[in-house]
Amino acid sequence: MIKKNINIVSDSLVNAFLKGKLIKSISTRYTKNMFNANEFRKICESKINRPTIGFKAGGTAIPVLKKLKEKEPFFSSIYKNNFLKNKSSIKINKYTLGIELEVCYLIKKDFFNLKKKITKKNIKKFITHMAPCIEVVGYRQKKIGIKYLGDLCSDFGGNVKFVIGNKKRFKNIKINNLKTQISNPKVNQIVNGNTNTVYVNPINSLCFVLNKIKKDKILLNKNFYVFTGSTVGVVPILSKGFYIGKIEALGSVKAKII
Repeated sequence: MIKKNINIVSDSLVNAFLKGKLIKSISTRYTKNMFNANEFRKICESKINRPTIGFKAGGTAIPVLKKLKEKEPFFSSIYKNNFLKNKSSIKINKYTLGIELEVCYLIKKDFFNLKKKITKKNIKKFITHMAPCIEVVGYRQKKIGIKYLGDLCSDFGGNVKFVIGNKKRFKNIKINNLKTQISNPKVNQIVNGNTNTVYVNPINSLCFVLNKIKKDKILLNKNFYVFTGSTVGVVPILSKGFYIGKIEALGSVKAKII
């Protein structure tokens, strides 16, 4: 990627992110190949001077990875202004892709002192809380659909906003087989899911993200969230109003679409 061009394009996307604007669709040179998409994401994130509250995983459904011919998901940073409390309102546009229901974890900052690789066994001592959350996904670009996984990765992970439900202290529950549901009662829209769609187990997704941020030598001086990926796929937003997400054993979360 030519340095001059990538700086111009990344400046444009960062400006759109910061000001809530839309730009024309960026070139596939930044999206088609996941290595390039990740490099472009890192450049964009380096230009954001806002507090990071955590990280998200994207592309965690195995069928999606196979369809898009990718070997693994991606991760991206999540910023404080994109993180909302329960029942908050989210403004959408025609380039919004949809809405998701996820499991998120709150991780101790002590994690950054760990030298070993993160595994399903050693991660549990770093988790303080877990919660259901809703993510609205979309672009800062005038772009429709998902052709490449890099489409999402390169555009701040495709994150529009996260809304978090009530946090619960972490318990070693069977997180890999919990029923989930997201609905909009106004139009009788109901979509059922399961936590096993998230990289087989949301803990797998959590470990993936944490090992990636260790590899990239990212450091935070505070506890942080990890959003593990959708349990229901990308659900079309059929109407404005409240979407209600429910995850068995974790509770519920609401987001108002305006």
